[in-house]
Amino acid sequence: MFGLLLAGAGAVDASGPGLTMVNGLNLAAMPAAGRQWAPWYIKSAAQCQGGKLTPALLAAQGYQESMFNPTIEGPPTQYGTAKGIAQFIDSTWATYEKDADGDGTALGAKDPEDAIMAQGRYMCKLVQDAEKSGYNDDPVRLALAGYNAGWGWVQHYRGVPPIEFARERGQKEGQTYGYVRIIMETAKKWATAIGAGPGVEGLGTGSGPDAVRRAYTQLGVKYSWGGGSPQGPTKGFCDGRNGYLDGSCSASVTAGFDCSSLAQYAWWPSVKLPRTAADQYGATASRPVSKSDLKPGDLVFWSKSGSASSAYHVAIYFGNGNVVHAPRTGKSVTVENMDAAMPKGDYAGATRPGA
Repeated sequence: MFGLLLAGAGAVDASGPGLTMVNGLNLAAMPAAGRQWAPWYIKSAAQCQGGKLTPALLAAQGYQESMFNPTIEGPPTQYGTAKGIAQFIDSTWATYEKDADGDGTALGAKDPEDAIMAQGRYMCKLVQDAEKSGYNDDPVRLALAGYNAGWGWVQHYRGVPPIEFARERGQKEGQTYGYVRIIMETAKKWATAIGAGPGVEGLGTGSGPDAVRRAYTQLGVKYSWGGGSPQGPTKGFCDGRNGYLDGSCSASVTAGFDCSSLAQYAWWPSVKLPRTAADQYGATASRPVSKSDLKPGDLVFWSKSGSASSAYHVAIYFGNGNVVHAPRTGKSVTVENMDAAMPKGDYAGATRPGA
């Protein structure tokens, strides 16, 4: 079944030695024990319309919950005993269970396929609750906190519980705070085909590679139309056409970047780029770069008119034909092949902000 899914997915991208990307999930970066469940994390994320969840995020959460052990049980608590690969307690399982793999429900939360699909449905509901809450944080972070501690604690703190919440003696951070941090960091690593260490450090030195490294720190941060600043992710806005997801204004409740604010953030320490893609091209047009001479940090532009002066999208060249960019509403900052990032025919040119 695993081989059949990969063959039919049409989304396999081998972007480097030993690195295989499937639907945004880097199988080579995952522990071997988790790779067999990759098709189910892909299917589970797809349940949540609008790209609100990613396979890498759900897989990272599964690893944090159980290290991909389908039979594990946690210690008994006042709320019940957490079971299986996604660590459901009975009361929550009763709400989200379905026979996803057609083999019956006798195993309950210890059926890994059923549990992974239920994990996605539960997380999707929590993300929706987070978006409605208006709390000033990424809805995915809030959803993770709700999954770990219960949504009531997220409401109590109006955000992810603080570092001291549920902290035991000798620990640097509380359970929920650490849970959210670790999963978000792991998801970033598992969502890119370029390793977090050597892949970035091997870019060399200078303002261009520094801009790439700065952008790279934001992998996994959500796209937010109008959001982002030289200081980091912020909530955005909707303008009547942009920023909407599933009929609601996603940007106004999502702390993140759009394409040009990510470029601005990446280059800001050395070059104060203007805010929009078209203006960024205008500010750097005196230093054009041919496609064959692209170097890390160069700005790459796409336009419907063929002229970068009316660019609708900008990305930062990473190297080896890849860019790091914030694609669109519902997606997150990612690294992907330049020709797949936007329609190939819309490529309009590139510039080099640094000297």
